[in-house]
Amino acid sequence: MRLRKENLLWNALLGTSVYLLDSLRNRLSEGVDDLTDRARDTYDTTSRRVSRAADVIRGEDHSTLGTAGALLLGVGVGVGLGLLLAPASGEETRGNISNKVHEFGDRVREKVQEQKRESSGTYGT
Repeated sequence: MRLRKENLLWNALLGTSVYLLDSLRNRLSEGVDDLTDRARDTYDTTSRRVSRAADVIRGEDHSTLGTAGALLLGVGVGVGLGLLLAPASGEETRGNISNKVHEFGDRVREKVQEQKRESSGTYGT
């Protein structure tokens, strides 16, 4: 009789342990799947970033429009803040800006004319 009770106890313990191990295995497999997905996403993101950085380093980055847009946005914000925070009156500030733009345009025209004069020469003489 005692042997039979021990066998029942062992069967109950083994059954319980198998149930607990199976439950633990299911939870661990879900965790491993989550980790695998997370690692795959991180790898994909890193790969894209490294590829973009390599393109920029090689000079193959074709986001010129985005860069130009960012530059124009920065200039616009800078001019706007400058006008708001300038110590001179608005009329005086606009006059100064207009003069600077005209001076810059004159310098550009002079440089273009110099380039035309230099390139108008003939080769071999």
